[in-house]
Amino acid sequence: QVQLAESGGGLVQAGGSLRLSCAASGGILSINDMGWYRQAPGKQRELVARITSSSTTTYADSVEGRFTISRDNAKSTVYLQMNSLKPEDTAVYYCKADIASYYRRFYYSYWGQGTQVTVSS
Repeated sequence: QVQLAESGGGLVQAGGSLRLSCAASGGILSINDMGWYRQAPGKQRELVARITSSSTTTYADSVEGRFTISRDNAKSTVYLQMNSLKPEDTAVYYCKADIASYYRRFYYSYWGQGTQVTVSS
């Protein structure tokens, strides 16, 4: 089955940096859009950044200029480089990818399990 494995979360001081990774695996035929979302306690899940198969990127206003999304198609992996982190960036970060596979021969949205990012002031 298709799986998304996230890594790179942790605790960092305000102003610091973290890099998140999300690797897709399992019978993949093609990956379309990939993205990162986050959910803080008591809040709805929100889009952080998205990257298309042709590497066009979209960012939330709150992270524009601080975060950079990228992808390595050969490794079926999406990254999120987070710089100048703020306490309000604290959340569980989820990756999402639209993947066609041997199991579903159409694009289907898969989610990672989430990784905690905590920014201390």
